[in-house]
Amino acid sequence: MSRMLLTADEEINLSVSATTRPRREGEIDQIDYHFVSDEKFDAMVEQDDFYEWAHVFDHRYGTPKGAIRNALKEGRDFLFDIDWQGTQQLKQKDDQDVVTVFILPPSIEELRKRLESRGTDSAEVIDGRMERAKAEISHWAEYDYVVVNDDVDACFVKVREILHAERMKRNRQTGLIPFVRGLMG
Repeated sequence: MSRMLLTADEEINLSVSATTRPRREGEIDQIDYHFVSDEKFDAMVEQDDFYEWAHVFDHRYGTPKGAIRNALKEGRDFLFDIDWQGTQQLKQKDDQDVVTVFILPPSIEELRKRLESRGTDSAEVIDGRMERAKAEISHWAEYDYVVVNDDVDACFVKVREILHAERMKRNRQTGLIPFVRGLMG
């Protein structure tokens, strides 16, 4: 869903997370993730360089502030593909500029099938992901929007509608105040 949104909407940027996990085959540093050592991650936490960070699957992931902070000031949007812990941290830091969408699978069985069909993880890793998914799903009510992904295309349309509606909110339209003042003379 994330990749579909990024491809369809030039105004949205992907937040690239830092992680302590090893790079998988085909992943590119600085594009897929910022791959960092445990020591570097510790230093970033100590220096408050993350919008959010969490332990996930025996590794740590975090969203570096650097490039995102400047782009947000320019009115650009970012997609954060993060877990519920990171979402809570983001909302605590800046609730008015954060819109949360939780995408539910149509069933637990279908989620397992989707993970298995990727062919990237062992059965043991998939079992761990399934347990983690159940824990994640328990936080669905903490999100602004909830969409069931029973059909990828229909789910995508719903997510785009949410994004469009949120961009139309008065407080999110940059330049609206001077425009309206100009109308009033």
